[in-house]
Amino acid sequence: MTSPITRDTCAALDAADTLAPLRDQFDLPEGVIYLDGNSLGVLPRATAGRVQDVIRREWGQDLIQSWNKAGWIDYPQRVGDKIARLVGGRPGEVIAADSTSLNLYKVLSVALASVRAADPDGQRRVIVSERDNFPTDLYIAESLARQHGFTLRLVETDEIAAQLTGAAGDALAVLMLTHVNYRTGRQHAMADVTAAAHAAGALVVWDLAHSAGAVPVDLNGCDADFAIGCGYKYLNGGPGSPAFLWVHPRHLARLGGNGKDALWQPLAGWMGHAAPFEFTPGYRPAAGVIGFLCGTPSAIALAALECGVDTVLAAEALGGMAAVRAKSLALTDLFSALVAQRCAGHCLTLQTPTEPALRGSQVSLYRDEGAYAIVQALIARGVVGDYRAPGILRFGFTPLYLRFADVWDAVEHLVQVLQTGEWREERFHQRAAVT
Repeated sequence: MTSPITRDTCAALDAADTLAPLRDQFDLPEGVIYLDGNSLGVLPRATAGRVQDVIRREWGQDLIQSWNKAGWIDYPQRVGDKIARLVGGRPGEVIAADSTSLNLYKVLSVALASVRAADPDGQRRVIVSERDNFPTDLYIAESLARQHGFTLRLVETDEIAAQLTGAAGDALAVLMLTHVNYRTGRQHAMADVTAAAHAAGALVVWDLAHSAGAVPVDLNGCDADFAIGCGYKYLNGGPGSPAFLWVHPRHLARLGGNGKDALWQPLAGWMGHAAPFEFTPGYRPAAGVIGFLCGTPSAIALAALECGVDTVLAAEALGGMAAVRAKSLALTDLFSALVAQRCAGHCLTLQTPTEPALRGSQVSLYRDEGAYAIVQALIARGVVGDYRAPGILRFGFTPLYLRFADVWDAVEHLVQVLQTGEWREERFHQRAAVT
């Protein structure tokens, strides 16, 4: 956008927005512009009633019968199949359970076991990831590398390609990346990176925490190996919502059994057993993705997650993820253009790529001084973003409920916070436990 942008410009975009009806699915606090859906999605209107029904009727009245009567036992697969529609999975390939950390532990363990079986001489013993990847992914990988005799190698984003060729590629076992970087919003070309890693003889694990429900993902089309994702960001599943995992059918086919090519996921809990209610002492893995279950699923949490996933699936009738992506790009373009137009001279540096193919659904700005306090001042005004160290002001754009006029108003507040020096007030410098 090269010409000056006005609020009327934004209002006109809202009037033409085909996804505008989706906003009515959510309970949005009055006077709040919510730009933190990449950290915690807002509450769907259907969730409270659905959760109350699970508590009062299914649990309160039908009690333990609800495992069968209400289908609690099938929740992980049912919700997983819905999520599969958003990430390019097929029915029976995605399971909703546990946390992203636990799910990464499962799939990365299986990936490393697969490499060890195919490479008993130990030529491939390196896990590569970005230095700027989300810390929990790096911590899990570091732990597994220590346990199984692998090396975790952290590189900069522009160094990844060099790890897929020559001697580095020959040693590579697993490439573990987050599709959209949590800090900068930079997006990897999943198909190209996966193909390059496979050409090097390595497996690929993708973290979709900042992708699922925000940008189009085609795991099968990209021929990925494993993926995990978060349920409480763009999927609107609620705080601490169950996560999900996806496994390519070629790996699922090897799960269980005792042959030399058999793979076992490491958390062999009873819900992953082929017949959990036989109550036998020996573990026999269930076939397919169900074998990645561990403990008893949370019916209440999965009911809330299903409501959240349904808000994203509602876009299917309005153009699906392609329409969601188009609006996401328009919103992030607008925000970046307004910041450039109206906040020049205030030492804000854009961290998110401007090229559409290289960014997710967020915009990150860097400032040497006062980034945390600026975010807190905005929150006090009702503009909710978040801060990421060392100096990132991070703003997420959820197309299902965010309006173009909201973007204008958010930048207007940012201009006022910067121009008045409001952020310098002592109250905005007090660090809370969660930033």
